[in-house]
Amino acid sequence: MVTERRSAASVRARSAIDDGRWFDAGVNAVAAVILLIVLYPLLFVLSASFSDPRQVMNGEMWLWPVGFTLDAYREVFNYGAVWVGYKNTLFYSFAGTIVNIFLTTLAAYPLSRRDLPGRNVFMFVVTFTMFFNGGLIPTYLLVRDLGMVNTVWALLVPNAIATYNLIVMRTYFQSNIPWEVQEAAHIDGCSNVRMLTHIILPLSKPIIAVMVLFYAVGHWNAFFNALIYLRNDALYPLQLVLREILIISQSSYLDEGGSSFGMTEKLLLAESIKYALIIIASIPVLIMYPFVQKHFVKGVMIGSIKG
Repeated sequence: MVTERRSAASVRARSAIDDGRWFDAGVNAVAAVILLIVLYPLLFVLSASFSDPRQVMNGEMWLWPVGFTLDAYREVFNYGAVWVGYKNTLFYSFAGTIVNIFLTTLAAYPLSRRDLPGRNVFMFVVTFTMFFNGGLIPTYLLVRDLGMVNTVWALLVPNAIATYNLIVMRTYFQSNIPWEVQEAAHIDGCSNVRMLTHIILPLSKPIIAVMVLFYAVGHWNAFFNALIYLRNDALYPLQLVLREILIISQSSYLDEGGSSFGMTEKLLLAESIKYALIIIASIPVLIMYPFVQKHFVKGVMIGSIKG
């Protein structure tokens, strides 16, 4: 009897192990399919930027470069404004992210404290801005009256705090830093500023990394505010410069009648330039993301446990 029971238990254990292996294999297969779906467009754009545009347009290239050429990149980098745009965007991304992290932290920390009077009222006001705002024209008039039009401040100040990021950081402080630790520090005579700099921030590296990624990518890809507020070409960010290159490359290759009959070499080059611009604009983000990926996953998942 005992032997039969042990044999049955052993069979069930092996069955459970086999089921687990099949489940893991299914999950890995689905993940591989999703990876291919996401990765293929990136590889296609990269290959197309180095390929003969005529062969790309004819559908002869589907994965690897065909008719290798660097003409599109030469055309883009010969345009001096690209380097100015890179410099401006690096400044906007670096300075803007510092401002964003500084102000978001200063707002999220007090809102996470249980002893803040009227905390729920403040959170209602903050959340309200996610659903209702003044609109584009009132915002422009405000920025103009503050004297920030055609200055770098127009790209840094209006979006200094993102409401969603503020809520995520505040939730992280509440969920992952025990209130008892803050109470103990307060009893020992720790001030609020010292508690923030010596206790809260050292324990909040994952969420800070997440916020850096969110804000930096947002600044790097931003062009709408620059399109509205900037008039000086020397202040243009990279995205706005690339937009102008794309418009110029397409419009200058049309014939006098305003149409594009035939696949002329210049028109084909304009098609290839589009792929090169995507790669040029994406490289810094692709380089930065692997360094913050582990913090990104940990910070978002832990910070979203409680509301």
